[in-house]
Amino acid sequence: MNMRVAINFIAFQLGWLACVIGAAQGMPWLGPLVALVVVLWHLRHKADAGRELSWILAAVAVGSLFDQALLSLGWISFVSSSWPAWLLPAWMVSLWLLFCTTLNVSMRWMHGRWLIAMVFGAVGGPLAYLAGAKLGAMSLLDTEAMLIALAIGWGCLMPALLWLSARFDGNAVSK
Repeated sequence: MNMRVAINFIAFQLGWLACVIGAAQGMPWLGPLVALVVVLWHLRHKADAGRELSWILAAVAVGSLFDQALLSLGWISFVSSSWPAWLLPAWMVSLWLLFCTTLNVSMRWMHGRWLIAMVFGAVGGPLAYLAGAKLGAMSLLDTEAMLIALAIGWGCLMPALLWLSARFDGNAVSK
């Protein structure tokens, strides 16, 4: 594993913890702050940062809409804060930003491996939400049905986001 991949993986894990634990401990600003630093570092190391940022923002919009739908359906809820309860909190959007920084770096190995990506998403997505719930940042309602919905959603999202990341990779030469 090269140093850049290791740093990307560790930065994502630290950012994930900052988002989730920050939200659970009444510091919802911590995750977005760490995510901003990670994303800026990520973009600084891209040959075409504008291209990379464009696809990241598109992917964050898709992912945030997915989570917003779960929230609107009442399948997930978040710890109370000054943020409106009906709106996806900024720390959740920050998780999407952090996740997107991994798709062309530490998760690049999945590019073009759609079945592996589908399984990875179907298993890893629900586990991340369960971990967030166990750490106290969110609640999953009707857990069994919720896990099935998450597995299906992430099973579709993961290969789609990997395809998008490969197509608009900021390391690729712009055409």
